[in-house]
Amino acid sequence: MYLTKEEKEKLFKKHGKDAKDTGSAEGQIAIFTQRIEHLSKHLKTNRKDYNTERSLVMLVGKRRSLLDYLTKKDVLRYRAIVKELGLRK
Repeated sequence: MYLTKEEKEKLFKKHGKDAKDTGSAEGQIAIFTQRIEHLSKHLKTNRKDYNTERSLVMLVGKRRSLLDYLTKKDVLRYRAIVKELGLRK
């Protein structure tokens, strides 16, 4: 896999409450963002990999729905995670 256990724990610690907080919306959004960046880089070299392209579109949709959830739940948390990860919206 492209992320080791330690790297995932670092992401969850940075964006969640602690390293074991894998269920928080912020932690999941951070992991999805890492995977999206990884798959985007893969698709730049392998243009005809349609399975990966489909997976990428699905991941973007999942991240978007989590961001929408955060917008409805707590706008300040939404703004913080968007700023930290450098997302456009």
